[in-house]
Amino acid sequence: MPELLIDFISSLDGYAAAEGWPGWWGLEGPEYLDVLAGMSKVVFSTTLSGPLSWANTQLVAQDPVEAVREMKDKAAKSMRTIGSLTLCRSLLKAGLVDRFRVVVFPVITGSSGRERIYDGYPDVALDMISSRTFDGRIQLLEYVPTILAGPPGTNRVSA
Repeated sequence: MPELLIDFISSLDGYAAAEGWPGWWGLEGPEYLDVLAGMSKVVFSTTLSGPLSWANTQLVAQDPVEAVREMKDKAAKSMRTIGSLTLCRSLLKAGLVDRFRVVVFPVITGSSGRERIYDGYPDVALDMISSRTFDGRIQLLEYVPTILAGPPGTNRVSA
């Protein structure tokens, strides 16, 4: 069965964005951008109407959790998310996430940081399966998540 990968783009202090900073904190490089180019995309929205102007993009208006569940059952290749923190949290809680890919940009946003990535998440144990450095400064960390029923050491794993 194809996997669902969640991609988080993060400052070192765990923020998805920061007030006054450009996207990707202005540090995206050609090596990292090449990884994103040409990906097929699915946009979940009940307010947009198609066709969308983005290349390789499909618009889906149904419940994202149910749509992703169906896509995983029918898809021939793995899927990735990038973007909505709410969507990622919903997919994790529904048990649909097979891997986390965290791309850490070398900045601490401190007082300007907004959208803390992991707020509202259950406790999750992460087993690292790979890492890579892009453009000599951007770190990609890849993990397999296991949702926990409580803090590590309680020996309880959520269903």
